[in-house]
Amino acid sequence: MSLTSQATALPSRVLILGLGWSGCVLATHLQALGVRVAGTVRDPSSAPDDGLLRHQLRADAPPPSALLDEIAQAEAVLCSVPPDAEGDPALRLLLLALQVSPALRWVGYLSSTSVYADRAGGWIDERSEADATEAAGVQRLRAEAQWRALAEERGIASAVFRLPGLYGPGRNALLQLAEGRARHVIRPGLVFNRLHVQDLATVLIAAMQRPARQGLYLPSDDEPAPPQDVLAYAAQLGGFAMPPAVAWDDPALSPTLRRFYESNKRIDSRGTRAALGWAPRFPTYREGLTDLAASLARHGTALPDSSL
Repeated sequence: MSLTSQATALPSRVLILGLGWSGCVLATHLQALGVRVAGTVRDPSSAPDDGLLRHQLRADAPPPSALLDEIAQAEAVLCSVPPDAEGDPALRLLLLALQVSPALRWVGYLSSTSVYADRAGGWIDERSEADATEAAGVQRLRAEAQWRALAEERGIASAVFRLPGLYGPGRNALLQLAEGRARHVIRPGLVFNRLHVQDLATVLIAAMQRPARQGLYLPSDDEPAPPQDVLAYAAQLGGFAMPPAVAWDDPALSPTLRRFYESNKRIDSRGTRAALGWAPRFPTYREGLTDLAASLARHGTALPDSSL
């Protein structure tokens, strides 16, 4: 799979399609390493004033010339745009420009472990069959194939990242509890892996430095854990009371939420770690949540009175 087993120089210019929460974290890491980063959003005027260059990309309008110029100069393009029924909508809009970009040498796509059907708690890794039948997983697989096809056509490296649930600053169980949004859903035997958004950024950078043909990675933490255990640990850290428990198949839960709790699988990320020379800074949810709580304390951000 590898074009090189040794770390190479990072791309000098990276374009992130869908510059959302995780993309901004990655951009911060890349900029600290001297990489020029730009991204796309639906509406640049509503973006935060953080110094990141954002180009507008909308399905109902042609790509602006400034974005096409960016593509012509980008050595790496990473897509985090959610798929639709036809695959990747961002790739459809930009395919012609990406096919002729003279600088492009690496493309990456943020996918999901939804491409795997339920394993009843069993393990998945890079060798596991992607056998999803639900629409979300099938759409992800279609988008993955489209990015791989572009890379093969161009003769360049590609990387697909099949991700578990992400958490980190701004999106975590501590905030959910503080804001009264936390769900204490119980399904006996159910476990999930997770990945801190800072660890996502470092694994993406590692993959850019080790370009591979049709690279496939399953980065995750070390501990597939029941969601109620994670919630209980966050409640202990923040001094919150646990919300009332609800059975996962309770009719009061939305169909979307019930579907989320139907799939039960564990991720073995050893192949990804060996291929990329990577390991997570936060090996379990405990380290991740403890760091988030400490960060709030360092920055003088108090948890709401309801947590006391």
